[in-house]
Amino acid sequence: MTDFFKEYGTYYKQLARLGLPIVAGQAGMILVSFADNVMVGHYSTEALASASFVNNVFNIAILTCIGFSYGITPLAGALFGREEKAAIGRLVRNGLLLNVIFSLMITGVMTLVYFQLPNLGQPEELLPTIRPYFLLYLAGILPISLFNVFGQWSYGIKRTGMPMWIILGANLGNVVGNYLLIYGNFGFPELGLTGAGISTLVSRWICPIVIICIFFLRKHNREYRDGFIHSRFNRESLRQLNITSWPVALQLGFETGSFSFSAVMAGWIGPIELAAFQVMVVVGSLGFCFYYSLGSATSVLVANAAGRGDHAAMRRVGFAGYHLTLLMAVCASLAFALAGRQLIGLFTTDPAVIATALSLIVPLILYQLGDATQVNFANALRGTSHVMPMLWIAFISYVVVGIPCTYCLGFILELGIYGIFLSFSASLFLAAGLFLYFFMKHTSKRNANTISQ
Repeated sequence: MTDFFKEYGTYYKQLARLGLPIVAGQAGMILVSFADNVMVGHYSTEALASASFVNNVFNIAILTCIGFSYGITPLAGALFGREEKAAIGRLVRNGLLLNVIFSLMITGVMTLVYFQLPNLGQPEELLPTIRPYFLLYLAGILPISLFNVFGQWSYGIKRTGMPMWIILGANLGNVVGNYLLIYGNFGFPELGLTGAGISTLVSRWICPIVIICIFFLRKHNREYRDGFIHSRFNRESLRQLNITSWPVALQLGFETGSFSFSAVMAGWIGPIELAAFQVMVVVGSLGFCFYYSLGSATSVLVANAAGRGDHAAMRRVGFAGYHLTLLMAVCASLAFALAGRQLIGLFTTDPAVIATALSLIVPLILYQLGDATQVNFANALRGTSHVMPMLWIAFISYVVVGIPCTYCLGFILELGIYGIFLSFSASLFLAAGLFLYFFMKHTSKRNANTISQ
């Protein structure tokens, strides 16, 4: 046991120091999501069901954009490991161009989805509430990409605290805006779900404005800033970013798309089931935010080790992150089991929604281990820059297996919303096993030379 902690203890400390600010920032986002859904849920069940549909549809777009920005992290982390600060500035400039183009493409796709809303099988009475909320989310895609470019720069150079404080500040403003605009407090108009959308949009624009000002105005960013300003768009840098960005974007897109399509299927059953689905997705995101925050820290440290050509450290970091993530999964499962009723009760007083959501606690707990494992090793693999396997792993796990499994359990076997939630375990455990296999493959001794190049 002493040798075990001697081998991994240093990495636990590094992951905690790097990951805790990311956890705090992500927890802040989840708490705001909690607050959004609590406020909307107490406004009306129809508003909660509408928010569920829009949030789940946009999760595909938003997480795909976030995943595309993640292509910056392993490259910035490797450059930081070699102390090439000006090169990181050049990387950010090229990354900014690609991410703006990508976010505008996603905005165009989601605009087409907007015009197809009547054909997506949702309850007709929800469409007047869905439409304005959808448009407000549409306007928030670009600022998310802008913030994440500079956020990944900050993570790559191990300054994880800065994005945390920006996110927490913006989220606090979002909660205040919700309180004023959803219910019409202190003389503001009562806008319901539309008010929540306006508040969210404002907070999403605040984040990139603040972090861009910090990047260009803070003195200790001079070398990064000079590299950004005095460089040109470089074909080789753009090529590297495309290689590392697209697989991660599509991996997250496939994963999120599987969950979002499940929300559409929940809407086929009825508004009560859709509202319950949204409640449990938000509750489940408590665990996911912790897993992904620690996974981001794992990715950065794996990338730093890759920059040094230290394949042994890469593997130790990956498994140190896994140990901590498993601990988080156990804690999250206990929280869901012991306080599930109380958590659900925060969102709604509708007895039908509460009863339906309570029935989903067991499948929610079942998939925590698979979720924690796939998040950790997907991020560890991302840190190696060998990201191409992530694309087909996600496609097979979430599209080829996940979506048919969801439909089969939910409708063919007639398990309804319970079957939809139960199906998540199949895709998550399959992805977890494949990500682990490829991480082990790319950190083996015979691949050491490839990694260090």
